[in-house]
Amino acid sequence: MDTTLFTILGFGVLMSLIAVIGGLFIFVPEATLKRWLLPIVSFAAGSLLGGAFFHMLPNALAGTELLSQMMLWVVVGFTVFFALDQLLEWHHCHYTPSEHVQPLGPLLLVADGAHNLLGGLAIGAIFVVDIRAGIVAWVAAALHELPQEIGDFGAMVHAGYSRRKAIVYNFLSALTFPLGGVIAYVIGQSINVHFLVALGAGNFLYIAAADLIPEVKRSERLQETGLRFVFFISGVSLLFVAAF
Repeated sequence: MDTTLFTILGFGVLMSLIAVIGGLFIFVPEATLKRWLLPIVSFAAGSLLGGAFFHMLPNALAGTELLSQMMLWVVVGFTVFFALDQLLEWHHCHYTPSEHVQPLGPLLLVADGAHNLLGGLAIGAIFVVDIRAGIVAWVAAALHELPQEIGDFGAMVHAGYSRRKAIVYNFLSALTFPLGGVIAYVIGQSINVHFLVALGAGNFLYIAAADLIPEVKRSERLQETGLRFVFFISGVSLLFVAAF
């Protein structure tokens, strides 16, 4: 098996397993989750921005001399995820389970499946272009995925699923991530996939700016705000250092 394809599959399955790991966090005391979940989300937001600006965009731009064309694909990536949110009328939630508004379980699974497929396409394309950059982008995506899956699992339980079914269905919806990676690999054998990397950068920017940051910036205590900001800067810094 080609090394790149093997790497894409391996990291794709690992991403899917995060859905199971996220489900296990439901057994963590809610007070602990409430204290640390949003700082972790802040870290994930910083990591996604760092991944987009320090890894994905440089790789996308290295594949073409048409700067405006690649910037258009970034906007397309941002817009597609905005449209997906609007169409499904559902956002990933990063609060503790008891704070969830009860969503429709099937709707949540459809949203997750589509989200993971597009994410897999983007990360897979980066692996095709540069395996090292792909690993860094995967780490940034995984840092976001863990708190997201904790929230998704809680939402599914509140929607009426048993804990076991919530974990199984979450895992099945996450399998679209390695599927997207394989599709990106197949496409990359015949065409330049740098546009998918730019598309993925738009994806990262949307999730960080429109999905995560609005959730973590609201706090009634200055101490919590400061802690979240420190985690955010740490996430950006980690991906900046990884670029070198």
